Amino acid sequence: MVKRLLKIQDSNWVKKITVWRQIKDFIFISMGVFMASIGLKGFLLPNGFFDGGAMGISLLLELLTPMNLSVLIILVNLPFILLGARQISLPFAIKSTLAIFGLALLVHLIEFPTITADKLLIAVFGGFFLGSGIGFAIRGGAVIDGTEVLAISVSRTSSLTVGDFITVFNVFLFIVAAFFVNLETAMYSLLTYFSASKTVDFIINGVEEYLGVMIMSQYAEEIKSMISHDLGRGVTVLKSDGGYGEKAKLLPDRKVLFCVITRLEVTRMLTEIDKIDPKAFVIQYPIKDTKGGMIKKRPLH
Repeated sequence: MVKRLLKIQDSNWVKKITVWRQIKDFIFISMGVFMASIGLKGFLLPNGFFDGGAMGISLLLELLTPMNLSVLIILVNLPFILLGARQISLPFAIKSTLAIFGLALLVHLIEFPTITADKLLIAVFGGFFLGSGIGFAIRGGAVIDGTEVLAISVSRTSSLTVGDFITVFNVFLFIVAAFFVNLETAMYSLLTYFSASKTVDFIINGVEEYLGVMIMSQYAEEIKSMISHDLGRGVTVLKSDGGYGEKAKLLPDRKVLFCVITRLEVTRMLTEIDKIDPKAFVIQYPIKDTKGGMIKKRPLH
């Protein structure tokens, strides 16, 4: 009876988590579609600017052909969505399809007043709103710009990383734009791309950048206590077998401490470690995001 009750409770908990995740995804994707439409209709379209990626291709084709931008957004992203269904998942492809159709619909139906004629402001804030839209859509488990799907696919079959492919792709796109449109528009659009990409990073990763820290010291217990009690952070103890040079076999098994902190906390941690063991070997590396544990929960995550 108790096992059956626990099973029902677990089932209800799973359903609750699933529904809440779907609600959050819907909110994020809706915010993303709305923000992207502001960037397009309020800044980029009235001034003939464009961005990188699939959205950049759509905007460039809109300048060079008589086709409607809403139609182009769907047509350009369609191959990426089909690729995403194969490479990632069908739910991802469905959500992305709905997001892209929603964006195309808003771009077609809603009119925003032209906010500014200053080209620098257009580039910066157009990129900000468009990047916000892309970032919120990604937080919702979808895309409104399918270039990253292609980048993931290419990275699996070549030596290029996702970042390398996106960079090469956009460099080629802006060269084409400079040739077919004009150099000044391409240069301002490059600023739009930088603004959008930084905004996407901000939306996805947040203000706080997390660091993974590994500490090797003969005073591991003392440092572990300091991290747990003084800094209030969780710490994991890993057992290792290390060595250096000719004395490698003489070194005993040791403990390696691992914890995750924000960049704002790293200076204090290093200072406290130096107080305990100035010769401690410390490794730091960036972490995109965290969940659970003793790290402060990020809003809207």
